[in-house]
This record gives sequence, C-alpha cells and structure tokens, in this order.
Amino acid sequence: MKGTVLLVEDEYDTREMLARALERAGYRCVAAADGREALDRAARAGFVDVVVTDVVLGSDDRRGLRLMAELRAAGVRAPVVIITAYADVEKVKMALNEGAAYLLEKPFRAAELTDAVERARAGPGTDVAHAVDRVLAHAHLTEKEQAVARHLLEGFSSGEIAELEHNSPKTIRQHVSQIYAKCGVASRAELFRLVFARQA
Repeated sequence: MKGTVLLVEDEYDTREMLARALERAGYRCVAAADGREALDRAARAGFVDVVVTDVVLGSDDRRGLRLMAELRAAGVRAPVVIITAYADVEKVKMALNEGAAYLLEKPFRAAELTDAVERARAGPGTDVAHAVDRVLAHAHLTEKEQAVARHLLEGFSSGEIAELEHNSPKTIRQHVSQIYAKCGVASRAELFRLVFARQA
C-alpha cells in the first residue's frame, strides 16, 4: 500500500468513484462527506499521507478551505490537493495561502487525481513536520520513543533529552537504540537522512 488518503467530498457518487480510483492506484482511502466527519476520520485513521478535499462542502462554499487549517490544528500536516468546480481567483488564492499543494478543477479524470496525489506525497514542498510524522508512524514507535526521536531530530543530546523527558541518561540511550533499530538506521546522522532526504 502506498499510503493513506483522506478524501473529503460531499457528493456521494463522486466520493465513491474517486475513492475507488485511489484504491485501484494502491492507496488506502478514508472518505468523508463533510468537515466534521473528515476530522473524526482523520483522528481514527492513524497517519494520513495526503488530504484531498472539495472546496464546497454542503451549502458552505469555503468549508474545504477552512478544513485545511482545522486539520493542521488537529496534527494532520499532510499535503492537500484541492478539488473544485468553482475555481474563482479569490478561492484559488485562499487555497494557496492555506498551503494547498495542488488544485484540480472539475471535471477531471481519475488519473489526474492520482497523479496529483503522487506529486503531493513525493513533492519537495512537503512540510518538514509531516516528513517527521511519516517516518515515525511507519517505524511503529511507542509514544515515548516518538518523543525521544523528535528531541533527537531537534538536535538535543542524550543528557538534555533525559532532563526533558524526566528519565535517566541510560533509559534514554535504550530508547535511542530502539528507535534506531525500528527505523533501520545506525546513527543520528542516518536518522536525519531518512527523515529529510525527501525535503532536498
């Protein structure tokens, strides 16, 4: 499986068709009909690689745009592909200002959507925090190991991490060993390369 896509589209037939296209392309698709459902599904989905959302959801012609900020506030920093039938200049500017990676104007072919998702997922503009989240999620680290890994990536020494996490340096060294083993690296430098290689 290539990753998880959160698809937010209020029209049932369109949502089903796009979800099937994404699944055929090798993605796990978590579909939602509105903003509230999208936030709930994102919270239960685990790591989300890419968000695809319509601008207009129900009677609200900007709900999908506001959803981008709400997802970020909820810790979902995935790149966003905006889909819309109403690509007026003001909405396009708002989408780009909110950090949309791509905008697709309806009607579009399913292949165009999967291509946009691929580019968003692999693109150099991917948020650094999202890259960190992706590596840590795929390594299946415990909550404590994730906290220690984030400190490692922020440049703290083992002694400093021990103070921050209220553990002994020996315990932190054990966590670091587990993190390296689960991530398939042998050093902090290799962990940095693993996380930031796609940012270059």
